[in-house]
Formats: sequence, structure tokens, C-alpha cells
Amino acid sequence: MIAVFFLLGLLGVLVFAAASGAAAVPIAEILMLIGIFVVFFSSGVYIAAVLGVLAFLTGFLFSDRPWWNFAGQTLWGPSSNFVLVAVPLFLLMGEILLRAGLSDRLYRALNVWLNRMPGGLLHTNIVSCAVFSAISGSSVATAATMGSVALPYFKGSQYSPRWVLGSLAAGGALGNLIPPGITFIIYGLITETSVGALYIAALLPAALVVALFTLLILAHGLRHPMEKPAKLPMREKLAALKDLTPTAILIFLVLGSIYGGFATPTEAAALGVVGAIFFAALEGRLNFRMLNASAEATARNTALLGLIIFGAYLLNYILTIINVPQALAGLIADLPLPPWAIMACIIALYFALGTFMEGFSMIITTVPVIFPVVVALGYDPIWFGVVVTMLVEIAQISPPDGTVMYVLQGMRPKPGGPITDVFVGVMPFLLAYLGAVLLLVIFPEIALWLPRLLT
Repeated sequence: MIAVFFLLGLLGVLVFAAASGAAAVPIAEILMLIGIFVVFFSSGVYIAAVLGVLAFLTGFLFSDRPWWNFAGQTLWGPSSNFVLVAVPLFLLMGEILLRAGLSDRLYRALNVWLNRMPGGLLHTNIVSCAVFSAISGSSVATAATMGSVALPYFKGSQYSPRWVLGSLAAGGALGNLIPPGITFIIYGLITETSVGALYIAALLPAALVVALFTLLILAHGLRHPMEKPAKLPMREKLAALKDLTPTAILIFLVLGSIYGGFATPTEAAALGVVGAIFFAALEGRLNFRMLNASAEATARNTALLGLIIFGAYLLNYILTIINVPQALAGLIADLPLPPWAIMACIIALYFALGTFMEGFSMIITTVPVIFPVVVALGYDPIWFGVVVTMLVEIAQISPPDGTVMYVLQGMRPKPGGPITDVFVGVMPFLLAYLGAVLLLVIFPEIALWLPRLLT
């Protein structure tokens, strides 16, 4: 409901601006789009179908150009873009690693080093998700993989189920923020921004988010102390590091090749798949059945994302024809507000949309409209890419429609518990994530310092 109020509020601003002569705003088009969005999303219609229907209705009702002649060419662009090939490759790499058992080895090794800290295994949840994110590129894949590994460790323990689920949801949300996040690839494709520069810019913000999560768990552990496990000798702790070797090599292979300028993100993703297959063979898990299951899961997820992208590109093309993005950009840029106030409104809008839209869909449907406004206000496209990605991650853990939360709820051991456990457990981490966004807005150099240093 909050999101609906924001959209209606936006419409009110547009009507007022048009009445006052501030801009030539296509009120009828925007009113229809808002109405269909509210009806379809509240009805649970798939986002790809919503985007496609919106495109055709808008084109037929408001455009006198034969736009359908260009529909095939419009859809061919994203479907044949080389950069987008990285998406299924990163998904395939994550599926192979899950079935090869390397994620379980990662969790066990980190647990040896972190379980005596205040908060214990909760730290392992965050750090293992952060490390796995560096080779998966997907929040859902990270949450599903590390959730399947971590939840059995907490069975019969004294840990609060809400904090366990909250930490896993927050850690899973790092999947798109930590390079090689898929969201950066989509954002770079839409805005023609360097994906490599986005990856570099995301490093310090990602470290900031992990640090805030760690401090939050430390505070919780100090307030609710638990008996610490037996202290292990340093020899055993060092021996456990060998389980981190496959993950470390893959991170170096993928990110090192990108940052070193030896490979594009797509080529690095292909290297990651080869590396994952190699380590699966070393583990004795490589067989046709495993590869087939990984390929099937990847194909399903890729098809879902592909349909969303096609529908969004067609809708964006129609909106551009009828001048909606240009009118909105001009209107918002001309509002008698300072740039920081307009940016605050944009962030609030994304946060509201996250309560009922899936994060990936938010990027596809809003960035083409919002990006010209951000550039007109003088903000850096790379900085905004990091901010938007963080807001998308927040949407993944925002009740009532956070995808990551429902993934974890579905993985809870039977008889499980209510979904409200996940909602309540994730709230402290959600506030910490919002704090990180606020710091990034106040101090944009957190995201821009490394790109300027390395370019």
C-alpha cells in the first residue's frame, strides 16, 4: 500500500506541474500505466506478462507510429547482446558449485574461524554469503545455496530462529552487490555504463554493508551471550583453510581477470564455469546427471529473466516514442528542489516499489526513466548504479514481497514456522542496509574513490 501511495503521489505532482505549465506531461499515459501496474501486481500476475501487456496497450492507445514494425528489432537488441551472456554463465557456475559440495566446505572452514565471536554462527552466515556472492552474482542463488548449507547447523541449537533466518536473508541479499553481481550487468547494459567500473565501485560499499552486519551481530551476541565452543588449536584452524582454496581460486579467476583487464565480465563468467567444472571433477561429483541438473536450473532462471528483459525493452521503447521518460526527466529536473531532495524522493520511491516488486524488475522498469533525471541533476552514473543495486538488494529482503525471504522460508526444516519469523528477523539488517545507503548518499566517494584511483 505504501508503494501505491507513492505512485499516486507522483501522479499528483505531475498533474500539478502540468496544470501550472511547468512541463508537457503525458498525464493520460501515466495514469493508465499506474492503474494497470496497481491492478496487475496486486493480482499476482507475472512481471513479464505485465510488461508485455503494458507495452502493447500503451503503443496502440497513445502512439500513431507503426511501432510494431520495429518490435522485432527492439527485442533482438538485448537477446543478442554479448554482455548479457554473462547472466546464464554466472547462474550455471553457482549451480555447479552447489551440487559439487564446495559451498558446504566453504561454510565449515569459515565456521572454524568465526564461531567463538559474540554471535557465533551468525557471523559465519554473513561472511560465507559474502564470499559465495563473489562467485555467484545472484542474491537468490546465494541465499538458496548458503541456506541449504547453514540451516542444518542450527537445528536443536540455542540460536534465535529469527536471527538465523534474518542473517541468512541479509547475507543472501549481498549476492547482487558484491561483484560479479548480475544487477550491475543489467544496469550497465541499459545505461551504457562500464560494468568493470561498476564492479570496482561496489567493493567498498559491499565491505561497508558487511561491516555493519557484523557490528549488528556483535551487539546482539553481547546482549545475548551463549556458551562458546571449545577453542581449537591453531594447527586445525590453519588446516581448515584448505577448504577455502577452491573458492579463493575461483574468485581470483573471475574478478582478477576482470580487474586486470584480461577478460570482459562475460568471458570471466565463462572462465568461472570452467573452473567450477574442474573443481567438481576434483571432488568426484562431476557426472552427466549433475551437469544436466545444473543446466536445467540455469535454463529455467535464464528464461524467466529473458522474458522480463524482452517485455521491459519493448515497454521502454514505446514509452520513449510517446515522450514519457523525456517529460518526466524534464519535470523532475525542473522542480524547485535541491538535487539532494530529488534524490531522496527517488530513493524513497525505490524503497516503496520494493515492497511489492521484485528487485530485478525494478531495475528493468525504472532505470530507463530515472537515469536521465539523475544525470541531469549532476550525479555520477557509476555512483547511482551502486545505489540502485543496494536498493534492489533491500527490496529482496523487504516484507511482504522480498524474494530472498520466501526462498529461505521454503528451505526451513519441517515443521518450520511462520513467515513472520523471517520478516521480524530481517528487520535489524534491513535498517543497517538503509544506513549504508544513507552513508553512500552523504559520502559518495565511498563508491567513487576506487574507480578514480584505478582509472
